[in-house]
Amino acid sequence: MLDRTDPEAAIAEAAAACSNWGRWGEDDVLGTLNFLDEAKRREAAALIRHGVSFSLAQSFDTDGPQKGWRRRTNPVHTMTDTGADAALGTQGFPHGFGGADDVIAMPLQCSTQWDGLGHIFDHGRAWNGRPAERVVTSEGDLVTGIEHMAPHVAGRGVLLDVGRVAGTDGELPDGFAITAEHLDAAAAAHGVEVGRGDIVLVRTGQLARARRNGWGDYAGGPAPGLSFTTARWLHRTEIAAIATDTWGFEVRPNEFDHAFQPLHQVAIPHIGLLVGEMWDLDALAAHCAADGAYDFFLTAAPLPVTGAVGSPVNPIAVK
Repeated sequence: MLDRTDPEAAIAEAAAACSNWGRWGEDDVLGTLNFLDEAKRREAAALIRHGVSFSLAQSFDTDGPQKGWRRRTNPVHTMTDTGADAALGTQGFPHGFGGADDVIAMPLQCSTQWDGLGHIFDHGRAWNGRPAERVVTSEGDLVTGIEHMAPHVAGRGVLLDVGRVAGTDGELPDGFAITAEHLDAAAAAHGVEVGRGDIVLVRTGQLARARRNGWGDYAGGPAPGLSFTTARWLHRTEIAAIATDTWGFEVRPNEFDHAFQPLHQVAIPHIGLLVGEMWDLDALAAHCAADGAYDFFLTAAPLPVTGAVGSPVNPIAVK
């Protein structure tokens, strides 16, 4: 049982129990992606049966969920060349050639995204025990920048549709804490096993609700999500990565009287876990429910933005 009054002690205990510091050497920059090896990718490729594919990304546009918290805004898309420019002949090209160009400005974590290993610290320590001030500076993440992960995030995806298994009409209510027992029950209901090197996708149904009712407080407000107590499950299963359809991955409000994202504080700097948020899992979940197959090939490479601590992503699941 969690002592709601003492997040410091709970975080320290979980960090000690779940630490992967030094597991892959002092120079490691991949964390749990080390579990995703060539054999795991070959296994994943064999899961392609139908050839049907699903984009698991939300749209990147001004109608997204962000409300400006910590300067996180929705993308701003601007055209720098248009069809009108071409038709008016103002672009300066010969023989009737014309074209369009555009630019986008956005926080790297404003829509479907990965949290990199330099995103969260625990008492000034980054992944693998490094001093945070020596890892991420004004120049970016000098050690564990997201670019290091770009070649590696392709393998076996496993959907755990906890919203369908434990919820009502496929959705969990805000504030629902998903425990290890819920994750195991979903896996059993779907007939899949979760293990080393898997990329686990946890569907809560909150995104479907937000699309039906409006964004509301989707970005940063109450939400279903993983319980702090799942830290040991995340460590024990040796998964490569995990992503959810919610803004913040873990249950909100958090399970302590005064805390902010305590599971992040263990999962990223101590377990070295790649965490994804705001993934769109609804169409994939419907297909999995129809054909009974909840594992698939998944590729979800971050943009190799040098020194970034997070990245937009367009994950593709292929069944």
